[in-house]
Amino acid sequence: MELVFALAIGALTAGGVYLLLRARTFPVVLGLTMLSYGVNLFLFASGRLATGSQPVLGTAAQYADPLPQALVLTAIVIGFAMTAFVVVLSLRNLADHGDDHVDGDPKKRTPTSKHARERRPL
Repeated sequence: MELVFALAIGALTAGGVYLLLRARTFPVVLGLTMLSYGVNLFLFASGRLATGSQPVLGTAAQYADPLPQALVLTAIVIGFAMTAFVVVLSLRNLADHGDDHVDGDPKKRTPTSKHARERRPL
């Protein structure tokens, strides 16, 4: 079970880093999401992978730590909010510049949308 869990964390992290290095916005958003899923699984695994154990100290010899579960739940909510923000930000960039390339060179960009032409200083 631990080997499958570790391979899943590694695959999510590797896929997320690969997509983060792409030059378009949508793969970057997917890469951030996959990387956050990998981190969430890593945090969840730090609370001991045990089936049928109690969530707090009690009569059982082994118990599952509830703190990583609470951290993962909080991270899921924050990750969803940040993903929504980055999607809206990338859509705004696409509307302003007419391109979703994230090269960072303003000389290569020429605004093609009507909104961007109206906002350009004279």
